[in-house]
Amino acid sequence: MQGLIGKKVGMTRMFNEAGKAMSVTVIQAGNNVVHQLKTSEKDGYSAVQLGFDEVAERKMTKPLLGHLKKNGAVLSRVIKEFKLDSAEEELKPGQRVGIEVLENIKFVDVTGITKGRGHAGTIKKYNFQRGRESHGNTNVRERGSVGANSYPARIFPGLKMSGQYGNAQRTVKKLEVVGLDKDAGLVFVKGAIPGRTSGYVYIKKNGSR
Repeated sequence: MQGLIGKKVGMTRMFNEAGKAMSVTVIQAGNNVVHQLKTSEKDGYSAVQLGFDEVAERKMTKPLLGHLKKNGAVLSRVIKEFKLDSAEEELKPGQRVGIEVLENIKFVDVTGITKGRGHAGTIKKYNFQRGRESHGNTNVRERGSVGANSYPARIFPGLKMSGQYGNAQRTVKKLEVVGLDKDAGLVFVKGAIPGRTSGYVYIKKNGSR
């Protein structure tokens, strides 16, 4: 199995063998449940559908509720597919999987939804420099001119302007796994990951060694 669903617990620090402190992110990734197996014969590819974070039946949509009841009694808030390491992996619906999937794994890729910061200007969003405040200048925090000449008479796509900031899916690659707590189902990765505390994240194995 190539990955797990988890929840960001927060950040702390750990000490390496040399006694040097390093910032780590704690991810609760134990207690994933298998909902469905995809096979090459039936679906054209091999994968496993995992669920995470049990939820009450009244909070589920009817199509998803029917799907989960068909493949297992556990109702999950978050569902995600991951590729299998090999087609011979023995998994069955209803089976629980945890951080043992990440044993002997050195690096992982973590995907999450960044913190939403609403509509932001270019200074906050792109670190633009602000204007001077002397000699009658009133353009202090505004972006400035964006127009072209009579040709092409339009704004080119991709121009850095004010707008929605955050609330987007982002992936941080090749984060080092510095520790696993099997009893608590915790994964400790070096560095920061996208998202707020208690936000859902997807952990995938990174092929680098």
